Parts: sequence; structure tokens; C-alpha cells
Amino acid sequence: MTKLLQKSATLCAALALAGAACSAPQLPTGPRDDTFVLGLSSEFDNLSPVLGFSPDGGSLIFDGLMSRSPDLTLRPALAAEPPAVSEDGLTVTFTLKEGLKFHDGKPLTSQDVEYTYEALLDPANNSTIRSDYSAIKDVAAPDPLTVVFRLGHPYAPLVQRTTLGIVPKGTLEKTRPVGSGPYRFVSWTPGDRIVLEANQSYWGGAPAISRLVLAFAPDDNVRATRVRAGDFDATVLPPKAAAGLRGQPGMTVYDVPSADYRAIMYPMTRPVTGDPAIRRALGLALDRQAMVDTILAGAGVPAYGPISPDTRWYEPEVAGATDPAAAGRLLDEAGWTMGPDGVRARNGTEARFTLMYPAGDSLRKELALAAASDAKKIGLLVEPAGLDWDTIEARLGQDAAVMGFGSPYDPDYVNYELFHSDFKGRGFLNPGRYDNPEADRLLEQGRASGDQAERERAYAGFQKVIRNDEVFSYLVFLKHVYVVRGEYDGIVPGVDGHDHATGGLFAGIHTWKPAA
Repeated sequence: MTKLLQKSATLCAALALAGAACSAPQLPTGPRDDTFVLGLSSEFDNLSPVLGFSPDGGSLIFDGLMSRSPDLTLRPALAAEPPAVSEDGLTVTFTLKEGLKFHDGKPLTSQDVEYTYEALLDPANNSTIRSDYSAIKDVAAPDPLTVVFRLGHPYAPLVQRTTLGIVPKGTLEKTRPVGSGPYRFVSWTPGDRIVLEANQSYWGGAPAISRLVLAFAPDDNVRATRVRAGDFDATVLPPKAAAGLRGQPGMTVYDVPSADYRAIMYPMTRPVTGDPAIRRALGLALDRQAMVDTILAGAGVPAYGPISPDTRWYEPEVAGATDPAAAGRLLDEAGWTMGPDGVRARNGTEARFTLMYPAGDSLRKELALAAASDAKKIGLLVEPAGLDWDTIEARLGQDAAVMGFGSPYDPDYVNYELFHSDFKGRGFLNPGRYDNPEADRLLEQGRASGDQAERERAYAGFQKVIRNDEVFSYLVFLKHVYVVRGEYDGIVPGVDGHDHATGGLFAGIHTWKPAA
């Protein structure tokens, strides 16, 4: 996941996976019987759904028209029932539950829904997720309980997109939000923590856990230490960091399947990584199964493309195998000649590039080191560099990076902005500046078509195109490893996306109850 998606797209793991502080959080002192502390890995840019916060329903502060069950099926949230969709697919009508209220006691009506979506679509607000809703032509609120979406073209994922949190009409509050979800905002100490309290008037029932502290701790080992010490009641960890906590009294470790991948992103306009032969050769040389076995301790599977093999959209032809000999032949044919120092070169240019990763992310560090080792065997000099996210973002067009993305929902999610040429060079959107008209065409076809079979063909073709171009060298799909102290009823593992929000173990924390 990119910093952009990590920070602004979700209250990761329903606020269980997000955070970036350099110092230890100042946690509450004294009795904590009613307080549950989550150790998070990166802090948020803002808390506004309009600006990209938790659009997939992982927020505990906001509710959308629809929400997701742990198995990813959609269910009504603020909506009273699933929407009515016109025969041509261009009109989608929702009816709201009666008596809905925001945390400040003001009624939540269709005008708030209309305002939320119109604000998101307003170019002046520069929302990072605006393109995801570009099919919406307009939104109307003909009466307090009715919301009508009119589309410019059929857009199959629209109802899935209505997990977006609803804000009060007239407000784009970024740091002190008012929502309608199971928890209300209390305070945000930048670089330290966010405090939430249970919404005792929540339409779905008041949470049993009455106070949540979201403590920011970006270092994996720090989070492991603090959950072991009892400072954190729960956190998400890489498999190795969680290994020592398995079987410990009073702790439960959950391995949750996900569509979350790690991959090497290549800058497409640089002399070395811009050569398809370099990218394809490294893709052939990578020992993905060894990465799963050693780095993930078995908590994952090899990856060869952006769509998880566990989803209906997966194209089997994108699978691959480790073949260093074939990688060497490919480089030879492309004119990259092995030098006496074991590094290839062509026309005076060494086959050398930097591979960035976030310095506090131990998993990405190990993957970068493993990739560099595999690259060395075929004469490529890959130099891992642990950097902060701001530095990584500034260098995305120059250096490769170990990136993380992935969604278990519709394949339009993430992939359109990540690979369509309209987004090239826009920060973490199409960071490698990939530009292939055929990939654009297939993404556009998949987004606009209302025919399921046509969409499946489009996304199958898309997967083949980016596999052939080796836009990314995909490494692994992860299992997310959650650690929880104490015993609770109501914990239901689901299926995670990259950001751990909807479907993540903590998405339903408002339904957890201490075991009797």
C-alpha cells in the first residue's frame, strides 16, 4: 500500500492498522477497564471521507449507505434496504433508515448524502478518490429519506462504492469529524494518538468497548513489544514479529487471508528499469516461494499479478515460475553483458538500480533484501534503501520501490488509478508512469460495461497485458496477522484488502464483547 492509500483511504483495520509516530504513545494511566488500545502502523492525513478517508467502510466514526460483512457481502447500513437499480443501470435509488442522527444529535437525511457525494465530485476539493466515482452524473434528494444517483454510464461497482462515510451537510472537517458511526471522535494528538468514545445512541446498538485509543507506532518490533508488555490490547504484525506471541497465555493470534500484495514497482522512464528485459528477467529470477516460506513464515502465497487467486476475477495465465537460467538468456539477448565484477552492462550503463522501502517496515525490508539477492545471481545490482515515506514519494519516478496494494472487491478498485495513463506520475497513483493504450482500453471497458461477461474478459486481458509488460514484479500475497490480548466474543475473521479496513478483523470491534 502506498502512503497515500495507507493514510487517507482507511481507518486501517477499522482503525487497527495505521500510525506513524516516532516516539512511544502517551497512553492513558491508571485503570483501563473501559479502554481498548490499538497499536497502529501509520497516521492519517485527515479524517474526512470526502477527501479519501476510509472509503471502503472500515471507519468506526462514519457509516455509509451500505457496509460489508466479514465475507465481503454487502448489507444495508444507513440505507433501509438494498437500492433499486433501473433496468438500464443508470439510476440507483436508496431509501434511508428513519431516525438517523449524527454524533452531535442532528438528524442525518438524504441532503447530507447528496452533499457528501457532491463535495467528493467537486474538483475544487481535490479528493484523492474522486475518479472512483466519476460515473456519477448527479445526486438528488427528492425527500428526506430518498437518495437518487444518476449515472453517465452503467457502473457495476457503484453500490460497492456506497460504503463511503456520510458527513453533515456543509462541513468538510478534516481533524475533528462528526459522523454517525459506532464511535464518536474525542481528540487527535498528532504523532501520538486518536481517542474515540462509544456512540451510546448508535442505531446498531452501543459498543461494549466504550473507549478506543488508536496509538501510532510505525515500527513493527515496537508494536510487538508493546502488545507483549500490555500497553497495546491489539495490533497487526508481520508474521515473524508475531511468531513469539503465538501460544502466549492471554493472547490470540489470527491469520486472516487477504488480497494484499507486495511487489516491486519500476520507474518506466529510467535507462535500466525502463527496459522490459531487465524487468522480465528479474521477474523470472525471483524465488517467491522462498519468500513465503522464510520471510512470511508460510503466511502467504506467491504473487504474479494484482488479482488474488482466491477471487473470481483471477486470470490463471498470469502465473509464473522461478527460472534464473531463462532470465540470464533474456538479458544476454537484450545486450546486457556480464562484467568481470558480476554486474551486467550495456553501452556503458550498468544494470544497477535502487530499490526503496519504508525504513520502519521490516517485512518490506526483508523482501527488498531477498529480491536484491536473487537479482545478483543473474548479474543485476539492486541496492535496497530504507527511507521515510516522504522521500520515497519524491523519488518514485526515479527509483524502484517495494509497494503494497490489493483489493478483494471489484477489480476496478485500485487498478484503474494504478495503471491507467491518465494518472501517471501523480504521487502513488501510477507511480512508475506506465503508459500502454491497450491497458487503458481494457480498464475503461471494464469500468464502463454493465455486462458481467464482458467485464471478466476485459480484466482477464488487462492482467495479461501488465504481466507481459512486467509493470510490477509481484512477490507475495500476505496473510494479515492480528494479535489480540484477552478474550472477546464476536470476533469474526474476514477477508482483507491491502489497507486492512473493510473485512479486517477489527472492522467489527464495535460488536466485540468481553468473554464472560
